[in-house]
Amino acid sequence: MTIPAERLRQIANRFAELEARMASGQLEGEEFVAASRDYAELEPVAKIAAEVSAMREEVAGLNDMLSDPEMRAMAEEELASLKKQLPGAERRLALAMLPRDAADQRPAMLEIRAGTGGDEAALFAGDLFRMYEKYAAEQGWKVEPVSVAAADVGGYKEVVANVTGTGVFAKLKFESGVHRVQRVPVTESGGRIHTSAATVAVLPEPTEVDVSIDDNDLRIDIYRSSGAGGQHVNTTDSAVRITHVPTGIVVAMQDERSQHKNRDKAMKVLRARLYEKRREEAHGAEAEARKAMVGSGDRSERIRTYNFPQGRVTDHRIGLTLHKLPEVLEGTGLAEMIDALIAEDEAKRLSAMDA
Repeated sequence: MTIPAERLRQIANRFAELEARMASGQLEGEEFVAASRDYAELEPVAKIAAEVSAMREEVAGLNDMLSDPEMRAMAEEELASLKKQLPGAERRLALAMLPRDAADQRPAMLEIRAGTGGDEAALFAGDLFRMYEKYAAEQGWKVEPVSVAAADVGGYKEVVANVTGTGVFAKLKFESGVHRVQRVPVTESGGRIHTSAATVAVLPEPTEVDVSIDDNDLRIDIYRSSGAGGQHVNTTDSAVRITHVPTGIVVAMQDERSQHKNRDKAMKVLRARLYEKRREEAHGAEAEARKAMVGSGDRSERIRTYNFPQGRVTDHRIGLTLHKLPEVLEGTGLAEMIDALIAEDEAKRLSAMDA
């Protein structure tokens, strides 16, 4: 898409104004913080806009030179080169100008739950969690389990983890939905292929400032832990269940022996779920537009199939199939799929801007 020259001037003027304010030394406190944030957000856009403006001016100058017989050959050569470069610069500028999700740079809460398929679903949930751990390591991120409900056969009935690093939510947000696996379970003696599923939810992690929770809105139940955890886990009433009465959201935590630690973890998960709920409500008008892109992020939406017999992974939202299942599960192939989802989302949003 072509950005109007007037819009380029507006960007340049706004950036110059911010530069002058930052250099004045007169900004303090919240005013300085706000100006710094605006400057950081606009700087990459302003740089590409300046590059596009310079290229357009050079094209105009070279077009004028075409009427000069002595300069014509050189002008034509440089013009051809510039005309090849300009569309790429215009696209980079358009992408830089796309509205950004305010949560893109946030850490994220990753929740994986075994779905239909019994033991095989739990094993698959474990495969998915290890896949995201390996992908996170490739990105230089840190994965810290918050709550783990292990299955007897291996894998997880449910696992919740905090993922921290640069741009975590921006890259993981398209992973929310139902992931389906097709393979022969280790318990299947007849060699028949079974289909199981696990649900993934990726929630941007808020700060306490983003989500203020009134203690009067909470019902907190304390009970005795159960399940795996060693002989000591059952000796005290340390498990915590927190219900947010206005929304009905319930979070239970029993991983820690300390009631206080379980409460802190439960509050962290509750805060993330409330933040996502409020984000969904605030962006309700955009819901249909999001569905038209690469998916709504709905946990009930089947987004991907991992087919072991054929060694392939298919993302149903963008129709992409990679015949490299082992690489995807190792995290390196997942990067290719996530990059394709981001590119498709950007392309759809650019088309919407043109419309």
